[in-house]
Amino acid sequence: MADARKPIKPLQPQQRPAAWDWRLLLWFILIMALSFWVFNQQRGPAVTTLAYTGFKQAVQKDTVSEITVEGQKIEGKFNSGKAAQQKGEAGGRFRTVMPSISDPGLMPLLEKHGVTIHAKSAQMSWWLQALLGFLPWLLLIGLIVYSTKKMQERLGNAGPGGIFSFSKSSAHRFRREESRETMDDVAGLANAKLELQEIVDYLREPERFRELGARIPRGVLLTGPPGTGKTMLARAVAGEANVPFFSITGSEFVEMLVGVGASRVRDLFENAKAEEPAIIFIDEIDAIGRYRGSGLGGGHDEREQTLNQILAEMDGFSPSEAVIVMAATNRPDVLDPALLRPGRFDRKVSLDRPHRQARLEILRVHTRKVPLADDVDLEALAAATAGLSGAELANLVNEAALLTGRGHRHKVDMAAFDEARDKVLIGVQREAVLTDEDKRRIAWHEAGHALLGRLLPNADPVRKVTVIPRGQTLGATEQIPVEDRYNVPEGYLEDRITGALGGRVAERMVFGELSTGATQDLQQVTAMAQHMVCQWGMSDKIGPVYYKQGEEHVFLGHDLGRPRDHSEHTAELIDEEVRRLICAMEARAEKLLQENRDKLDALAEALLEHETLDAAAIDRVLDMEKAAAAEAEA
Repeated sequence: MADARKPIKPLQPQQRPAAWDWRLLLWFILIMALSFWVFNQQRGPAVTTLAYTGFKQAVQKDTVSEITVEGQKIEGKFNSGKAAQQKGEAGGRFRTVMPSISDPGLMPLLEKHGVTIHAKSAQMSWWLQALLGFLPWLLLIGLIVYSTKKMQERLGNAGPGGIFSFSKSSAHRFRREESRETMDDVAGLANAKLELQEIVDYLREPERFRELGARIPRGVLLTGPPGTGKTMLARAVAGEANVPFFSITGSEFVEMLVGVGASRVRDLFENAKAEEPAIIFIDEIDAIGRYRGSGLGGGHDEREQTLNQILAEMDGFSPSEAVIVMAATNRPDVLDPALLRPGRFDRKVSLDRPHRQARLEILRVHTRKVPLADDVDLEALAAATAGLSGAELANLVNEAALLTGRGHRHKVDMAAFDEARDKVLIGVQREAVLTDEDKRRIAWHEAGHALLGRLLPNADPVRKVTVIPRGQTLGATEQIPVEDRYNVPEGYLEDRITGALGGRVAERMVFGELSTGATQDLQQVTAMAQHMVCQWGMSDKIGPVYYKQGEEHVFLGHDLGRPRDHSEHTAELIDEEVRRLICAMEARAEKLLQENRDKLDALAEALLEHETLDAAAIDRVLDMEKAAAAEAEA
């Protein structure tokens, strides 16, 4: 396959960085000066260095014809007399240095022997004095210019205004023709797009709403897990309404200089009001919108000043101003209540992870420019990617295209999508030097997971089981739900815990001891059991009570390490109930695997032979084992 990469064009003279100009000039001057010095050294006669005593002796012997005195330095020329010829000094040159104590007898000696005397001033030339006088100032000016440029780069404003431009907003302004995204480019998110359609209609025809006395929401807060399309949706609103779009992140407001954030907020809102109707989009607003009063001094005061200025600017909107402030965050639980009251961010739009049909639409959008093979089934791929966000789906399509290009193929097939999915969910396939004992232990571990996935009534169907190391795992069993679940029953959770403990139980049954391979399994079952006992009321001993084990991330679900809200006695009861639930599910897993030991061994042996088994291969192995068992009974 031919390399489609474009050749890199060399930098044209006008494109070269300005820093190269003075560097090249400096090197040119140094090279020319060195060449001139070497040339003069090669052309000039040899110069002999004499001691001062030797110089006076040469004068007394009439071998010196003339000298040049410059301060304490003396340079001279030997004459061509008979005495100089005998010493081999005829016509040569010499130099010496006069002692710091003046010699009163030197001048009479020189006059007595007829030596011609020349004198030069020891004072520096005028141009050298000027250079030494101006050099410190030049260095100081250069240091100021360099520091100014660095500060402008640090503050992100190297435009007009010089060093004082750091108070200007660094928001990137997208013109109407640059905001090319529209609602059609945002797949899924039907409810969110419906909520924002009013904003689009208002920005298109604000007079229609003003005549009715309607007041459009001042601010729209987009919340949701990372990668669900909050920023894309904001740009789609601007593109759909065909209005200027000012985009900035919350961290760009706050700098080390006090007052910079508030100044940038004022400048941003002034620019937006000058081009109304317009949209201001603040990404990651939780960087500056957290609860006020959470700290003293330093960056906390600067952040709070910036937040106060945002609140003041949003209050200052007149009903006739068509400027909408949109913001995005995945931590709405930490925002200051003043931001969320009516009159500021009075419309909140929540973006969830896409459901099955939305995932199909997202995959269709991202594969529009990807050549697909005939065997690609996007509906099956959407069903196999439950829980992935829009950004993760886009990454999956890109990884499949990269794998296809790496294999020098011209179309992306279903195998490439399957490999890309495993790479995104589990990790990159890696080489691991495993002993035969480790391979056998991993095979029975994964066979335990896979078999329970088939035996348990509420378990998700097993899609694939492999003993090939990927990412941080030495093997994996993939179970894909038939449909997206939003309300999970207790039986499903118990089957999830039982299936997760199947690998640990299978190892102990076959090898008589445990290994460290069940670490992630134990983390998952412990977290699930704690939720069942503490937050979902699925324990008779604890009862229908909600106990917070720690403050959880509003979208990601993991514990943020905050203190508990119950007593130590209750904590002991919770620990006992969690342990009882997990042990009961482990005993259940062990019973099922003991009853189906022949199927467990058959799956493990097939894994050792083929390394990876899909759903059809698992069915064949279990059916063969079932047929063999029936023949044995007959």
